[in-house]
Amino acid sequence: MLSGLVAVCALTSTPRAYDRARMRSAAERLGPQAVAALVPLQDLLQHSATLDDEARLDAINAWFNRRVIFRTDDAASGEVDHWASPLETLQAGHGDCEDYAIAKYFSLVAIGTPVSRLRLVYVRARVAGNDAQAHMVLAYYPQPNAEPLILDNLVTSVRPASRRPDLTPVFSFNSEGLWQGVGAQSAGDPQARLSRWRLVLTKARAEGFI
Repeated sequence: MLSGLVAVCALTSTPRAYDRARMRSAAERLGPQAVAALVPLQDLLQHSATLDDEARLDAINAWFNRRVIFRTDDAASGEVDHWASPLETLQAGHGDCEDYAIAKYFSLVAIGTPVSRLRLVYVRARVAGNDAQAHMVLAYYPQPNAEPLILDNLVTSVRPASRRPDLTPVFSFNSEGLWQGVGAQSAGDPQARLSRWRLVLTKARAEGFI
């Protein structure tokens, strides 16, 4: 389970500010739904940047959970596993667990949350008594050895990991590293090992999130 596993990492990072002009240009390239979502998204980012940590997690988690309809990749596009950038997800209006987690991750980074406090976590999730299924969540670490808070689209409230016994971590990553489970053991360079993540990082830069 996620409870009891910690990320050992420094919490130093240069604050980042999102680029409104690049967001606008990217949204216009993607289409009308991305453009329509842009003002509400930027209002969310501007407001969330003024909040304390837990309140900004709640705000961003709730906004994407409300705005994006869950749909698997094969149902939406016929692809087995497509990782969308935040604006691509808003243009589509739907996404799967990776798309929710990715959008929340880059939104938090865009308002200055240190990358070292965030990890995208691949887990095995037990859903409604069924066998465990592959799933992705976003974990936030208030301190290096603290219990993480979990942002998820299955359980819509932000909860400490100890309150998510249904999740078993497999590996975790962010823009700076890749780890076994959610511990400190490195599993290599995430951009080298995860081609989909490398592509999403490129798109998020073009969209002005980083």
